[in-house]
Amino acid sequence: MDVLETSKLLDEELYSRQLYVLGLPAMQRIQRAKVLLSGLQGVGAEVAKNLVLMGVGSLTLHDPHPTCWSDLSAQFFLSEQDLGRSRAEASQELLAKLNGAVQVCIHTGDITEDLLLDFQVVVLTASELQEQLKVGTICHKHGVCFLVADTRGLVGQLFCDFGEDFTVQDPTEAEPLVAAIQHISQGSPGILTLREEADAHRFNNGDLVTFSGIEGMVELNGCAPRPLHVQRDGTLEIGDTTTFSHYLRGGAVTEVKRPKTVSHVDAEMVVDLAQALESLKGTEGEPLEEQLDKALVRRVALSSAGGLSPMAAVLGAVAAQEVLKAVSKKFMPLDQWLYFDALDCLPEDEEPFPNPEDYAPRDCRYDGQIAVFGAGFQEKLSHQRYLLVGAGAIGCELLKGFALVGLGAGGSGGVTVADMDHVERSNLSRQFLFRPQDFGRPKAEVAAEAARRLNSDLQVTPLTYQLDLTTEHIYGDNFFSSVDGVAAALDSFQARRYVAARCTHYLKPLLEAGTKGTLGSACVFIPHVTEDYRAPASAAASEDASYPVCTVRHFPSTTEHTLQWARDEFEGLFHLSAETINCHQQALTSLAHLDESQVLTVQQVVLGVLRQRPQTWRDCVLWALGQWQLCFHYGITQLLSRFPPDKVLENGTLFWSGPKQCPRPLEFDASQDTHLLYVLAAANLYAQMHGLPGSRDQTALRRLLKLQPLPDPQDLAPIFSSDLELASAYAEFGPEQSKQLHEALEIWTVGPPLEPLTFEKDNDFHVDFVAAAASLRAQNYGIPPADRTKTKRIVGQITPAIATTTAAVAGLVGLELYKVVGSPRPRSAFRHSYLNLAENYFSRWVPHAPAIQKFHHWKWTCWDRLEVPAGQPERTLESLLAHVQKLNGLRVRMLLHGKALLYSAGWSPEKQDQHLSRRVTDLVLEVTRQVPKPGQRVLVLELSYEGEKEDVTFPPLHYKL
Repeated sequence: MDVLETSKLLDEELYSRQLYVLGLPAMQRIQRAKVLLSGLQGVGAEVAKNLVLMGVGSLTLHDPHPTCWSDLSAQFFLSEQDLGRSRAEASQELLAKLNGAVQVCIHTGDITEDLLLDFQVVVLTASELQEQLKVGTICHKHGVCFLVADTRGLVGQLFCDFGEDFTVQDPTEAEPLVAAIQHISQGSPGILTLREEADAHRFNNGDLVTFSGIEGMVELNGCAPRPLHVQRDGTLEIGDTTTFSHYLRGGAVTEVKRPKTVSHVDAEMVVDLAQALESLKGTEGEPLEEQLDKALVRRVALSSAGGLSPMAAVLGAVAAQEVLKAVSKKFMPLDQWLYFDALDCLPEDEEPFPNPEDYAPRDCRYDGQIAVFGAGFQEKLSHQRYLLVGAGAIGCELLKGFALVGLGAGGSGGVTVADMDHVERSNLSRQFLFRPQDFGRPKAEVAAEAARRLNSDLQVTPLTYQLDLTTEHIYGDNFFSSVDGVAAALDSFQARRYVAARCTHYLKPLLEAGTKGTLGSACVFIPHVTEDYRAPASAAASEDASYPVCTVRHFPSTTEHTLQWARDEFEGLFHLSAETINCHQQALTSLAHLDESQVLTVQQVVLGVLRQRPQTWRDCVLWALGQWQLCFHYGITQLLSRFPPDKVLENGTLFWSGPKQCPRPLEFDASQDTHLLYVLAAANLYAQMHGLPGSRDQTALRRLLKLQPLPDPQDLAPIFSSDLELASAYAEFGPEQSKQLHEALEIWTVGPPLEPLTFEKDNDFHVDFVAAAASLRAQNYGIPPADRTKTKRIVGQITPAIATTTAAVAGLVGLELYKVVGSPRPRSAFRHSYLNLAENYFSRWVPHAPAIQKFHHWKWTCWDRLEVPAGQPERTLESLLAHVQKLNGLRVRMLLHGKALLYSAGWSPEKQDQHLSRRVTDLVLEVTRQVPKPGQRVLVLELSYEGEKEDVTFPPLHYKL
């Protein structure tokens, strides 16, 4: 069942990003789940927050203990006003406001066996060992999933017991493999050849697959899953096909995911193993104490009294994900035990707790943090000035963490939040600081207000300007000179690269995080200590991917090609054509500014079935039906008339071979859901563009289409192409065609302006049109189609996201923040992190050192630059060149924005002398025709060597104004 068909059961708009990760069956199980959570300190609050945001059915809280000062360093549902109140009671109201669909209850009595039987999952945090033993034994006995999670300072642990036979329905986040079929042979075994050779290497021996859309060998369509055997040549054995019909064409093979069963041991057995360690004796008579790392034990013990927000975020996120695995049966559960520490946050060469009084409680909200790092460090945190770029999911979690740790919460400190986006309903399932009443408001402003409610001392300033080239007059030299560091929570690699470049330019530490589904990363970049930021090559390439126009229009071979074609169709039919007609209405304009594909689209609108503007809903349906015929029947027929299936090229190869798959025309059938959906969506969009009422009545539309004859091919706009390979086959768009189009446009300009439609990923008709168009295009070319959910994700450029991964990476960033703010640390103290919550993979490693570049005797890294003061009076170019040569011993030439200020070789002496005596800023003005921006402190000049041709990227020259 498609996601939108379950709108009555599931709030698809709210959980849209989460659905791309978990899928509908898992989400339905989560909505029915009942969870008991005992312990509402930092870890408990994180577990509760993540479960409520993600829509668990009901959550029962248990924690009768009174709120104390040390709770406030990591428990964001509590405040100074809650001191002395039960932690569960104080947390319930704010928790319930996160998601009205989740029932949040409180249990005030003891945890009894009868109580535990009411829940699918029980989670204990901040619990004693005896309670863990008691509750764990009961849960294991009755098949209730059981978790224990806790942190002590910079050390945390998680234990899971899901019973002796727990079945995981979907072990991984990866979508099932789908590949297009090239050929299937009859035989024993039958041999399957895939259209794309690379697809064959994605399958493994023993994989189960099903088939669909095959013409000819129809016995395979919808058959029971068949095992594959991968052959050396990339073909696949699929079992006996001897008695099947002869394969003709098309079809797709789809991987079938198989459930897995895992077994967890009794908690008592684990305890017995742990207790056995007490009698551990030294090897070969060596005393036990000599085997221990005494320094490590001391560090753990001394820091264990504290409670830290970043640690709670990491452990609470992983614990919440395990709860979701237990109730949804989605993803592999943890293999029982997880131990995690961040002792690298403590200074390496410094004696822990040199002054005990510095770590004593102050009866303040930071007592839990002071117990680990001391009051002096807390004071340092409060004076920090940080820029947070992005107030989305990760940005909200980071800002929550900044409020809890007290970053910029005193003195001259502060946090600036930059985000130009506005709050939408889909944000609420993972963006903690937003509520329904915030819809439509700027994210930066809402997040700032919410963060102040968490900590009234936080100095936070919202800015609603995007950080890019167009706003460097806002985020310029003066702005960055007042910043101690930058935290980036961005969802595109283009934006990440720009912010990272700004940090390199201004020599500012960068804390950076990103997620995609259950995958997450957190990285730290320190000037002169670590490497600078580099976007992953594969990810950056996929973000900037584009497809050749001829491939998309005539030779699609992948699902992505059909989606791009459908998206282009939307843009042309419902946006570009309306803009063109409106422009023509205002003044008779030439079509010369449009390329041929754009003219084609306008032609389809004004020279198609309708020769004038539509007046009724029936007119819009007639136009949509004509579009269907043009795109999926007549257009394909015309293409095949020029390039028949058996056409052979001069070299003897078939024209339709390799990536060029021979298409086939479709026959319109109103009883086919995809056919009807295309006409319904196209007609409604066309009606909206013309200011006419539409209709959602599919039954009435079917009746209307049965009475409506198919458009005559003569009434459909002719197709033409600018592709070199097809140019000779199609009519050129000459003066006569241009005249006809202009005459038609003049008819269409009578009346009010049209409404150009801009694609919106959350508009049903917009997505329906693209999904149906892409699916029909895929049928034309025998390509496996994308369902509506996948279409919306790809075309809407939606990144799958869940609250747990977001919280985990924000916590990991918070741990690195401690190191950045603390005393100078060696590179060995810092950590890049990567995690996969679906498959229980977690890696942390020391960043690389910055790469050293060399040229002759000169050495530098990405963090180095040449700094030259302007001086009084201002330097001449001759003075500047002399100064640079003095710094590096090389004669160079200088450029600004790629334009030469001076080439010291090849110029006539007179011209060289003339420029050498001029002031630098005068030459810059002459070259760029721009004066320095207000507040600009430096001119950045590029250097290149004058004697050799080799391409060297020298450090930039910062000429201080």
